[in-house]
Amino acid sequence: MNTTSAPQMIEYVNKSLDFTPHDSKFIPGSAKIVTCGISPSGKGALKIIELDREGTKDLYHDLSFRPSGIKCATFGASKLGDGHLAMASYDGTLSLSDITHQNKTDDLFCIKKAHEGIINAVDGIGGTSGSYGAPELVTGGKDGCVKVWDQRQTQPVVVLNSDKASSAPRDCWSVAFGDSYNINRSILAGFDNGDIKLFDLRTSNIVWETNVENGVTSVQFDRPDIQKNKVVVTTLESKFRCYDMRTQHSSDGFAFTSERAHRSTVWVSKFLPQNRDIFLTGGGNGGLNIYKYIYPKNRVGKHRDGSPIGISGSVELLNSRVISTQPIVSFDWSPDRQGLCCLTSMDQTLRVFVITKLEKH
Repeated sequence: MNTTSAPQMIEYVNKSLDFTPHDSKFIPGSAKIVTCGISPSGKGALKIIELDREGTKDLYHDLSFRPSGIKCATFGASKLGDGHLAMASYDGTLSLSDITHQNKTDDLFCIKKAHEGIINAVDGIGGTSGSYGAPELVTGGKDGCVKVWDQRQTQPVVVLNSDKASSAPRDCWSVAFGDSYNINRSILAGFDNGDIKLFDLRTSNIVWETNVENGVTSVQFDRPDIQKNKVVVTTLESKFRCYDMRTQHSSDGFAFTSERAHRSTVWVSKFLPQNRDIFLTGGGNGGLNIYKYIYPKNRVGKHRDGSPIGISGSVELLNSRVISTQPIVSFDWSPDRQGLCCLTSMDQTLRVFVITKLEKH
């Protein structure tokens, strides 16, 4: 790690919260951050702040914004300027609210019992990412199902059961849209037993599945609106994998590189929107690691059976810093300002960082 040109992590805001945060997101096209979680009474809490030269300004705070705790949220299916936040709750409710409107509790879209039990993950596409196709949401729940939702319908347009034959399905912990270009669109889902499944929405088939040995805490495509290129998968037991998704072998699947990080669970990973080769991981030790993916000279090789096979690249640690004594549970890059990011940790704190020198990598 070259410290002279390494990205520097500068803390800009450190704000205590009166609820347990589960997710934080920049509102696209603004300097506002929304944080959601669960209040001491078990209700869904939501807070909106705005960054300014003095630090922050509180815009909205409600400890009972939802009847049940909010587990995750996304602006992925919201058009720029709309501020439509999709939220998934502990009681299995999926809702969409315009949080820029004065009456923020009016739902644009609400499905009660979208899942049986808690919804662990949600992702959206067709909005701010500028991808091809209609705005859609994908959710993964404790019931083991992955469901795709169109805001114009009250029933899921696609339901993927991880194990239809099992009486005790595995929890789905993470979901992500990707490969959304032309007429294609795919979903990647990670489960608590280490299973990963890639589902092609155009053909309605599982096109690839594997097991990474530990529970999958997060999955993300480097960019969702292009042909699938690479994916980062983070897991329990201090590990993450970076897959090259361009070449799939019939038996060996996709090539990957595996790394250990944080000496604890790697809870989250996010690619930098302005440079898809840089990504950040957040760990159970309260640490942040910044990595750069380095492509191999040749991304395609020849398998012993004569067919093409992918060749994985490597990852370089650019910098690391422990910023909290508690696990980092959410992280988000600003889509508008390179290096500006927000994160929450289990010490009930929202932090905003400015990460410099990213343009040098």
